[in-house]
Formats: sequence, structure tokens, C-alpha cells
Amino acid sequence: MLYDESISVFGSWFYIHFIENPGMAFGLEFGGDWGKLALSLFRIVAIVLIAVFLLKLIRKKAQPGLIISISLILAGAVGNIIDSAFYGLIFSESSYFETASLFPSEGGYGTFLHGKVVDMLYFPLIEGRFPEWLPVWGGDHFLFFRPIFNVADSAISIGVFIILLNQKRFFKHL
Repeated sequence: MLYDESISVFGSWFYIHFIENPGMAFGLEFGGDWGKLALSLFRIVAIVLIAVFLLKLIRKKAQPGLIISISLILAGAVGNIIDSAFYGLIFSESSYFETASLFPSEGGYGTFLHGKVVDMLYFPLIEGRFPEWLPVWGGDHFLFFRPIFNVADSAISIGVFIILLNQKRFFKHL
């Protein structure tokens, strides 16, 4: 797909929309190449710590729901770091006019741990305008559920959501 290209899956509320996220959630970045390296190293440390925590939970025979939730978070984090670590090595730069190529002869667009993460799930559920009488935003365009995300982001979000909903039950005996 071309960069920023969309394919409608279910009418106007679900699209496969190809973008590459250079940073973290919502495309936030800091510090250029050094910031990207720091973010990638932080993600690797977080993955190791989450894996150690998960092993401790399994040994303690923690609630199965907590183990599943932490596993979802770990799987999502691993998926995103794999994208970040290798995507730039094996693909050429994507553009609005040309699709990226796999294993280009001149090499990928980035170095190890400096790649972008592919996001592709887009659910623009409600689109419209704020009422004119509303202070500050009156008459402005709005779009409810603007973020474009991937399966790994979904796994992390679902894992965190399940933990938040069940925290009293999950952490009662830990």
C-alpha cells in the first residue's frame, strides 16, 4: 500500500489505513535518532521486566485472568519492538507515490532499533461538527476515534483494560 492509503473494510467505520509510526503512542517522538534509540532500549528493558513479572505470577499460580492480561501486554510489546527493530532494515521508505519494497538492493531506510512501527487499523466511528453554541469548539469538525493502531497496540490495550477492571480480584492475594 502507499503511505496514508486506505481500504474500506466495512463501509465508513472500519478501514485498513497504512501509516508508519516513528515514535510511541499517537506518533509522539522525542530527541531525533537518540530519542528513538532510547525509546527502543526502554521498550526492551520493559519487555524483560514484564517477562520476569509474568514468570513470577505463573510460579505463584496467580489468577489466570492476570496471567492472560500480562501475556497480552508482553506479546504486544514484543510485536512493536520487532517492528521497530527490523522494519527499517528490510523495507525501503514508504511514500505517497511509491510502495515500500522488501529487501531493497540499497538496503532499508533505517538502522537496527530505528525503524517505524506499522499501524493500520482505523475506526472513524462518528464524524460531525460540534454545535455552534459550544464554547471554544463550537462549529469545529470532530472525529471520534481518530487513532490508527495495530494488533500489538490492541493486545496491550486489552491487557491493561482487563487488569484495570479486575484489579481488586487479581491483586488480592499477591
